[in-house]
Amino acid sequence: MLPLVALVGRPNVGKSTLFNALTRTRDALVHDQPGVTRDRNYGVCRLAEGRPFVLVDTGGIAGEDEGLAGATARQSRAAAEEADLILFIVDGREGASTVDDDILRWLRKLSKPTVLVVNKSDGIDLQAALSEFSRYGLGEALPVSSAHRTGIDELLARTLGLLPEEGATETLDDDPKRVRIAFVGRPNVGKSTLVNRILGEERMIASEVPGTTRDSIAVDLERDGRKYRLIDTAGLRRRSKVEEAVEKFSVVKTLQAIEQCQVAVLLLDASEGVTDQDATVLGAVLDAGKALVIAINKWDGRSDYERQQAETLVARKLSFVEWAENVRISALHGSGLRELFRAIHRAHASATKVFSTADVTRAIEAAYEANPPPVVRGHVAKMRFAHPGAESPPTFIVHGSRLKTLSNTYQRYLENFFRKRFKLVGTPIRFIFREGENPYKDKKNVLTERQIASKRRLIRHVKRGG
Repeated sequence: MLPLVALVGRPNVGKSTLFNALTRTRDALVHDQPGVTRDRNYGVCRLAEGRPFVLVDTGGIAGEDEGLAGATARQSRAAAEEADLILFIVDGREGASTVDDDILRWLRKLSKPTVLVVNKSDGIDLQAALSEFSRYGLGEALPVSSAHRTGIDELLARTLGLLPEEGATETLDDDPKRVRIAFVGRPNVGKSTLVNRILGEERMIASEVPGTTRDSIAVDLERDGRKYRLIDTAGLRRRSKVEEAVEKFSVVKTLQAIEQCQVAVLLLDASEGVTDQDATVLGAVLDAGKALVIAINKWDGRSDYERQQAETLVARKLSFVEWAENVRISALHGSGLRELFRAIHRAHASATKVFSTADVTRAIEAAYEANPPPVVRGHVAKMRFAHPGAESPPTFIVHGSRLKTLSNTYQRYLENFFRKRFKLVGTPIRFIFREGENPYKDKKNVLTERQIASKRRLIRHVKRGG
């Protein structure tokens, strides 16, 4: 599982601003008024390639134990207790306060790795600010400015140096033969019931009460000669419905499960269609670049009209992921499971497919010849060659000139062309466009003796013909 880093500090020290800088999002609400952040906000930091980690933004600890401030502080403490590393954020402009001292005493009791981060370090006497916080005894303090994104690289390097390769909650499965499948969706959609049906036993607690599953539980399975790891996740609720501290941690567990899996199965309720909660879960899957299968559950017992309405609604609201296969199932009765696993196999095979440079280059040439890019300011983008970059999802690196002028429409055309040419289903596709000189431009092609002889014969033939 991914390691967890918690941002802790008193109100208005810049935790949310730092959260947005590290996750490259605007998910955290930022305001000059103290106490804007009350609930925990989770995201994934991917600034270091190959070393993602989960980041949790917490509300400020104001030194009060009662009322709303006390509830916010308890949320922050719960996040810190779960974390693998704590970033203790202080205000460099205001200096140390009695509240900071209280937070420090509490952090020492946790015995967790802690980094002291002096935020808002721009435009101040930096040496004086660092000297003031040196009495905390947390090692060398790191000055940053979250608003101006200075000092972020140093903070990231320190964080990665202290984090474990994997979180303490669960070990990542490195068996390449085992297909890792995460079942995700909102509460009470049937995830635990589906896993139990696949396993053939009551392994997961399934109930009609939403939120029964609070943790991500992984179970190994061998079916029809193939190995799997099934991951049952907690349902993601609307923020207004997430109140218990335990349920807050279900969010990070779900994010970790998505990062760990190879194929994500998004469960939808046929009776309710696609909701905002479903869109939130789907967004997390797409951000992680995971293969996707959409399973419409509770399909049994529906009339023909209800089924038609459900299919129309899904097709309209999920048109942007039309590459994902839709499967109709009943987790309770086990219908549609064979079709579900077939779709999972196709998605996994597409996501992990190996491509050669020659095949990718020929595909780019064919796409260019069939539909050249439009002329922009009198110039046309040129795509010289391409090669595979990575898998899960399939990534293609295209080299050429004026590639920055390629519109989103043309990039979607390339994506659809590649899907059809290579028969890719159930997986997103990513293109990376690089401009510059051809790396093979100045490299001489060394011909074999047979090629040299063939070239001479061709020259003689041309001369005789002339």
